[in-house]
Amino acid sequence: MDIPLDATVECSDGPVGTLTNIILNPATETITHLVVSEHGLVGSKRLLSEALVKESTHDTVFLSISKREFQKQEEFVQTEFLPSDVPAFMSTEYLAWPMQEWVPPILQHEAVPPGEFSVRKNAKVCASDGHVGRVDEFLVEKKSGHITHLVLREGHLWGKKDVSVPVDQIDRYEDKCVYLKMDKKSIEDLPPVHIDRKEK
Repeated sequence: MDIPLDATVECSDGPVGTLTNIILNPATETITHLVVSEHGLVGSKRLLSEALVKESTHDTVFLSISKREFQKQEEFVQTEFLPSDVPAFMSTEYLAWPMQEWVPPILQHEAVPPGEFSVRKNAKVCASDGHVGRVDEFLVEKKSGHITHLVLREGHLWGKKDVSVPVDQIDRYEDKCVYLKMDKKSIEDLPPVHIDRKEK
């Protein structure tokens, strides 16, 4: 089963958003959650359990829940209001003055479970000897949620092609980057794979 980042996400009663991130558990090499950005100008991002995925194609992820149930899922970007006695200021290029109403400072963070890692499309991928490409998608066993391969999107140093890297060659996830155990030459020697995706 493909888990294609930037894919359309559909509930049981129609399209609801776009898949923006997947949440990985490096210890078990499984996908635990998906992050879906709702359609619309003010749509929020929702954190969904991987168990809610009914099926997936190269460009669409189908969920087993309705749009109403989707709306009840946890928001991925959490907002925390911080206590502060420092007044907020409005400013222009030359002037600054206190606002008429006090506005508390806020802190926003992503709801990534402890010990897990959030991956976005086009996240950097590094071989043991340097940068080699960007994340396109992951191949996953549906029953177990176990990741089998990482697909690197075209645009590598050796030419434009997609390659499929076995998950056991992933060394670690760190600083918004996927690090591989393989070197550039080993990755260059991998056969290209064809990903049948619709152009957006």
